[in-house]
Amino acid sequence: MTASKERMEQQKTNNKPIRWSVFIPCFLVIGGAAILGIVNNEWLTAVTNKIFSWSLSSFGWLYQMVAMVTLVLVALLAFSKIGNIRFGGSEAKAKYSFGAWFAMTLTGGIATGLITYGVNEVLIYFGNIYGELDGYGIKALSDEAAYFAMGRSFYNWTFIPYAMYALSGVVIAYMYFNRKTELSVAASLTPLFGEKVMNGFWKSIIDTLSVLAIALGLASSLGAGLALIGTGLSSAYGIAQGPVVWFILTAIITITFTVASVTGIDKGIKWLAGLTSKIFYVLLIVLFILGPTIYILNMANVGLGYWLDRFWTWGFDPSTVGGEQLVTWWTMYDWAIWIAYAPLMGIFFAIIAYGRTIRQFLVINWILPASFGFVWFSVWGGTALKWQISGKADIIATIQQEGAVAGIWEFLKNIPLGNIIIPVIIVALVAAFSTTADTMSTTIAALCTKGARHDEEPAIWQKIVWGVSIGLIACVMVAFGGGAQGVDGVKYLAACGGFVVLIIFILQVASAIKLFFFDKETKKDIESER
Repeated sequence: MTASKERMEQQKTNNKPIRWSVFIPCFLVIGGAAILGIVNNEWLTAVTNKIFSWSLSSFGWLYQMVAMVTLVLVALLAFSKIGNIRFGGSEAKAKYSFGAWFAMTLTGGIATGLITYGVNEVLIYFGNIYGELDGYGIKALSDEAAYFAMGRSFYNWTFIPYAMYALSGVVIAYMYFNRKTELSVAASLTPLFGEKVMNGFWKSIIDTLSVLAIALGLASSLGAGLALIGTGLSSAYGIAQGPVVWFILTAIITITFTVASVTGIDKGIKWLAGLTSKIFYVLLIVLFILGPTIYILNMANVGLGYWLDRFWTWGFDPSTVGGEQLVTWWTMYDWAIWIAYAPLMGIFFAIIAYGRTIRQFLVINWILPASFGFVWFSVWGGTALKWQISGKADIIATIQQEGAVAGIWEFLKNIPLGNIIIPVIIVALVAAFSTTADTMSTTIAALCTKGARHDEEPAIWQKIVWGVSIGLIACVMVAFGGGAQGVDGVKYLAACGGFVVLIIFILQVASAIKLFFFDKETKKDIESER
């Protein structure tokens, strides 16, 4: 395609009409949350906390059932003949290499969570800091506490959560590329409800709720990221946290992901994802070599065995066995956030999956990122455990004194080449948050555009609006909510969004079952790929 044709295509894309029925309510809710964060953050935090607690304590059983069904369903799709179906038909050609594709998948998903909790979550369990071990009667700092810490982290961060993203993406991609529906969350439900779900009120409601959930989820992640990076700057360089620091960090992150989003998937997002993933790979390799390598390998084995031995109990426990501090405030909260992200993350994964088979899609979006999470927690969590036990670093005391995300900086102070690695980690955090945010601001803009396509970019002004809005609400909540309280408020708000999207996600699961196992057109596609 010539440069002039590319410009004409871009102009055509930017002039597509806006879906005001989605754009306006989303913008009002996000803006309203930001204003409430300034005017009465305590009230917002208290109300969202009550909704958050009620939803998870009342429907924890449902979250667990949905999670396990999703895992089984994704495995069936990956390892059956259904996996041979190619998005776009048998002649479709993939646009991105496997390396670039995986980089966008990994860093566009929850790569920031790996840095945040790769050390912190493991040590919180090991030290029973918030009572996570009480339900099982395990003694803090014991050998079994270490095995539990590794196994539970594997459970929370590997195959089950990534199955949620992957399932949503598979349904959306197949309906868009092979059934020629619109690129929207509502389109993924047409196997259940027919074309009527694509018309009027219901379509707007489904897509609006999905946009709200992901926007608030991103604001939550960015808010936690501001607190984490701020803690790192304070711990490593003595820079006091406060509104000025948070606003500067917000500006840097927001400008980074907005510029990347504006330049498009092929340039900005692909480049930023590639950079971020390379930083992750280097950090992983360096720590594996410098750390207690044999201990890391041993704990990876033991943690995996501990998790698999308790797989079904953990998989169906709504907190009856493990207790509220562990199941509700860790696993169920994680599930709520993953589900909040799933529909729109599924759209982004679908956009970059043209020409790939369902099996390839699930390898890149489910198996490989889950495996990467397993390796990451083995290396970072295993090293942190060894240092805590040997007395090289008191990470647990740091978490008790400074908060749940502060332990990583105490850990990094004791790592060889720490003076070099700490600034690299800060850059990686900025890059990882920016990558996640720019993929989602692009996806949100696409969902707010009529007739959006996978090979076209949404309007630039929309990307800027959503990028700035997401950054603003995160910064406002943190700055005016007093740091931790602000983060708590937007976290609870995001989890409430996940509860609303739970209904949509359950319908996507049901839609996938009907689409891939009972639909005659799908059976024809399977036969044609033989």
